[in-house]
This record gives sequence, structure tokens and C-alpha cells, in this order.
Amino acid sequence: MKSPESIEDIRQETFSRVLVALRDGKILQPERLGAYVNSVCNHVAQEYSRLNARNTPLDDEEEKNVAAPDIDLADQLVSKETQKKVREILDKLSERDRRLLREVFLEERDKDEVCRDFGVDREYLRVLLHRAKQAFKAKYLKYTGNNPPDFAPA
Repeated sequence: MKSPESIEDIRQETFSRVLVALRDGKILQPERLGAYVNSVCNHVAQEYSRLNARNTPLDDEEEKNVAAPDIDLADQLVSKETQKKVREILDKLSERDRRLLREVFLEERDKDEVCRDFGVDREYLRVLLHRAKQAFKAKYLKYTGNNPPDFAPA
């Protein structure tokens, strides 16, 4: 069911498009103006419906019934296990390295804010992040024997 506001929006958009077509001389058969207006109105209503269908949140019940097609149980378990290992390794790092990695990569804080918190400039933050990533990598390799997850560049 459409709200009065959405009906008014469709009406105004239809009116606007028809006026532009009239002004630009795109209506070549004036006797078919009614059919043209109806056609434009149908197109606008379809566009509006598609737009609202994309932006309409699912109900709680509908959300429960939607399965994530690309995620299977094995991937979820591997991901959780990796997260657990990363947390354990972070806990073994120095306080400064742990804070840096968490704030920049996990919390995705603004680097200028991190610089202010640590009292360093951006160039030295890059050095500190490099050292923290190297320390993490060394502990990860020692702990798991595998390659560590990739970090985004600093």
C-alpha cells in the first residue's frame, strides 16, 4: 500500500517529466498525450517501487529465513578459529604494539587521532605500525607455523 506522500511524489515526477517532454518537443502526436502521460506515470511508479524494494528492511521473520549463500559452516569455523588465534597473539604483544594494531586495523580509527593519542607524527606512526606488524608476524609464525593474515598497508 502506498502512502499519500509516495503517491504525491509519483504524481509530481510524472508531471515534471511530461512538462520537460512538452518543452523539448518530444511529443509529436498531441492527440496521444493522455496515453503518453499514462505511460510515463507507469514508468515512474515502477522506478519508485524498485527503489523502495531495495531500501525496505526485512522483517525479523524474513531475515531469519534468508540464508547467506556464500558462507558455509566450515568457513565460519575456520574464521572463528583464526580470530581466536589472532586475539591470543595480540595478547602476547607489547601493550604499545597491541594498542596500535587494534586501533588502526581492528577499530579502523583515524590515523591522525592515533597519532595524537601516541604523541607521534604520521611518519613515525608508519614506523611503529611496521614494527608492530613485524612483531605480530613473528609471533604468528611461531604460534601457528602458517603465514599470518594480511594487514592493510599503513
